Amino acid sequence: MKSIIQDEKKCYVCGQYHWLENHHIIYGTANRKKSEKHGLKLWLCTEHHRGTKGVHNNRELDLTLKRLAQTVFEETHTREQFRNIFGKSYL
Repeated sequence: MKSIIQDEKKCYVCGQYHWLENHHIIYGTANRKKSEKHGLKLWLCTEHHRGTKGVHNNRELDLTLKRLAQTVFEETHTREQFRNIFGKSYL
């Protein structure tokens, strides 16, 4: 997994090293591939990925990670480029 956000394989939220899953921050059919291509992904433990506190069940965590991804992306690209690729801005 190549990520522009995270170097170490541990849950980004809690730091756990076990039961990790690869999360594409900008997800959906077309955006998953784009997220992969641009490194907008990170490791999450099962609970923070698909659990009750997880990104797929917690809109606040989902938006926090999307904003983080866009912020890091914009360190080397423009906001317009982000919008052109992903269809909207989270910032």
